[in-house]
Amino acid sequence: MSALAPLLQSFFLERLGRQRQASPQTISAYRDCFKLLLAFAAGQRGKPPSRLQVEDLDACLIAAFLDHLEHQRHNSVRTRNARLAAVHSLFSYAALRCPEQAATIERVLAIPQKRFQPALVSFLDHQEVAALLRAPDRTTWTGRRDHALLAVAAESGLRVSELTALQIADIRTGSSTYLHCHGKGRKERSTPLTSATSAVLRTWLKERGGSEQDPVFPTRKGGVLGRSAVEHLIAKYAALAAGSYPPLASKHVTPHVLRHTAAMALLHAGVDTSVIALWLGHQSVETTQIYLHADMTIKEQALARTTPPQTTPGRYKPPDALLAFLDGL
Repeated sequence: MSALAPLLQSFFLERLGRQRQASPQTISAYRDCFKLLLAFAAGQRGKPPSRLQVEDLDACLIAAFLDHLEHQRHNSVRTRNARLAAVHSLFSYAALRCPEQAATIERVLAIPQKRFQPALVSFLDHQEVAALLRAPDRTTWTGRRDHALLAVAAESGLRVSELTALQIADIRTGSSTYLHCHGKGRKERSTPLTSATSAVLRTWLKERGGSEQDPVFPTRKGGVLGRSAVEHLIAKYAALAAGSYPPLASKHVTPHVLRHTAAMALLHAGVDTSVIALWLGHQSVETTQIYLHADMTIKEQALARTTPPQTTPGRYKPPDALLAFLDGL
């Protein structure tokens, strides 16, 4: 029997921590996955998580866990696949540490990623962004903070984790203002801001005060805003903005929609997709191609530059009686 607890501890400390030097975001994602998996397995096997064995997490249980994520927790297929990737990483490590469980490990590693149909990206146009930025009550401290946060998110295209992690030291001012952020995959990048957004951010920072290590957008008590808090405030202001600008009511506005909004604004301005990929911190330019698929304006402009084929309507008539017979079958 192979105890799971020491294997999991070694996986996080040795494999992720020392060997791979995984980012804090990766470790957090893996941690959340295994917390869910251990709770599910404990319920299925009738034993506490600390008593689980490697063989308890067989392919049948992992498959049931993935179904549980989709149907009970209502996770997307992308999330389901991300959880499975974390499980595969653990079992690849277990293959070296627990060779006696090779059969169980092999069957778990054989569970495939689930295919899915990617949806077109959702984004806001200029009028919708303007309505969203008018929604916060700027007579209050919270409203001024949220107004600055929305302006930066819609223009910079930062991920929500990058937005909440921004520190005062990351705001570089001078002849121009830009943000320095530590992005996904430990990639660092700098993102410039327009003069209007720079003015909003400078005014907020002057009111906010604090040291260089403090978050740019803090909670009331000075802590770091969480992902769920940012999602909640964006949804709240989108609902308020829909009252004055009804087209917003049909859109589900999230932090990632604001990221898409920044990308589409750059695309409409004629910026090359390779530059947009650098702006957003994409690993590959291929990832940025989704914005070309989403933009109907660019497709219509491309169609307008083509020469329509000279065709005349008609019906095919076979030239021979035998062909006519075959065509009629």
